[in-house]
Amino acid sequence: MERIVGVYQRNRAAAWAAAIGAAVLGTAASAQVARFERFTYQGKAQERVAAAPGDFRNPILSGYYPDPSVTRVGDDYYLVNSSFAHFPGLPVFRSKDLVNWVQIGNAIDRPGQLDFTGRRVSQAVFAPDISFHDGTFYIVNTCVECGGNFVITAKDPAGPWSQPTWLPFEGIDPSIYWEGDRAFIVNNRAPAEPPRYDGHRALWVQEFDWRAGRMIGESTQLVNGGVDLATQPVWIEGPHLLKKDGFYYLTAAEGGTGDNHSQVVFRANSLRGPFVPYAGNPILTQRDLPADRANPVTSAGHAKLVQTQNGDWWATFLATRPYGDGRYNIGRETFLLPVTWRGGWPHILERNTAIPFVVPRPKLAAGPVPVLPTSGDFGYVDAFAGDRLAMQWIGIRTPGQRFWRIADGALELQPGARFGDLNGVPSFVGRRQQHHVATVSVTMRYVPARDGARAGLAAVQNDRSLLLFGVTQAAGKPVVALWTRAGADRDTLVATAPIDPRKPVALTIRAEGGTMAFDYANGGKGMTLKNGVDVRFLSTKDAGGFVGTVIGPFDEP
Repeated sequence: MERIVGVYQRNRAAAWAAAIGAAVLGTAASAQVARFERFTYQGKAQERVAAAPGDFRNPILSGYYPDPSVTRVGDDYYLVNSSFAHFPGLPVFRSKDLVNWVQIGNAIDRPGQLDFTGRRVSQAVFAPDISFHDGTFYIVNTCVECGGNFVITAKDPAGPWSQPTWLPFEGIDPSIYWEGDRAFIVNNRAPAEPPRYDGHRALWVQEFDWRAGRMIGESTQLVNGGVDLATQPVWIEGPHLLKKDGFYYLTAAEGGTGDNHSQVVFRANSLRGPFVPYAGNPILTQRDLPADRANPVTSAGHAKLVQTQNGDWWATFLATRPYGDGRYNIGRETFLLPVTWRGGWPHILERNTAIPFVVPRPKLAAGPVPVLPTSGDFGYVDAFAGDRLAMQWIGIRTPGQRFWRIADGALELQPGARFGDLNGVPSFVGRRQQHHVATVSVTMRYVPARDGARAGLAAVQNDRSLLLFGVTQAAGKPVVALWTRAGADRDTLVATAPIDPRKPVALTIRAEGGTMAFDYANGGKGMTLKNGVDVRFLSTKDAGGFVGTVIGPFDEP
């Protein structure tokens, strides 16, 4: 399936191209350009399930698409995800049926919007919320350690999105609740008392003057700690307000983003409370299921409810699919389940019930099947047509200068900062690894300028947990090499083999859960450099943080 087609070469991809490099690369002798052709990806889910014609498959967005926020405008649905210190950031999707999603842009696509300099990969933009009012789309968000809370707006959700308007309150995970022509922001803040334990947080609400872009009136604490403060609940976050049948409902995540993650709900007669927790909480979790179950889905929570034009309710939320021992390399993913209302309370999933991989579709007209699938087994090819990168390519931190161009069916990279330099931007652009069983390949042309210079494919979880597979020069001789960096600041050389740099080198990474194999071809002959490499260091459990593995071309001096 061709990756680069017209629809993925237009719209907001142009903004990134203009921002970081449609111009010709420099030709200084010290800049050794690496040229990459035909990036291919093929992936399949480790769980083998079949969806009937009236069903859809979970997750609806495979791979590193966490913290989903969804909203409906007429017959269209829009969704945005966290992206942390990756750039461009905050991917925006559109759907007609809540099942088939097409990325239409990135809300953070200009270096001047946010500066991620010095930020680690799992810092920066957390948990965005998208909403719509009076002809304008709003995303309210937090840039952790790079400015705090902010709001951006757009008339077209594909962009361009505005410069941030900064909001003067502490905490994370803001969302906007609209009531008539008034707006209120609810978010996670410190409690109105000294914290009693680690993870003791609270939910607050304050009015937002959307015309002036400022907070007004008093802040009111709605929830202290969580469902039951006596049990020391941790990390109440990701709150959303909605009104139904005369009640205000406040839904939020509780328990942290690991295996104890859950979704809880509170109810009140007034916007400012008092809010009473539902006796049947949590309304979504997987923490009570056996740890040794086959093909587990874990860490479910951070849900947002949306009502269809037909009156039905659904919830998007994040969850994970470990390949074993709680490890997953591909990050937190976006799932979808129906919401039922009973006794005046919403229910997403009954307790002790596994999240299903196959679910009956919403009662909506089927949307067009996307050219680039986001769910199930799929593959694509990026032939680097045109003159810009597709919007699904992301790098690390905000680029201050151009380092790439598309020319004659190839991606050309100029050397950038080394991985691990938090004040620099690596010359790296990658695509999310969306399956634990995946094959990624690219053909490259590269002649190292000196010993230690290297280019090829990188698989990056963060600046201290990554691997590099490519071409370098050692003792004056060109070789293909594999390095790993497992929670460290230095690389470990795993294997090398001689090559002829005058001929193209095809690189292939084969992922199978917690292991990878590394193949190469040079001059037509295919070989395996290393098989069965333990890459559990690319898992969130080992590497820490909140992102997933991103794989793509790199060029280091």
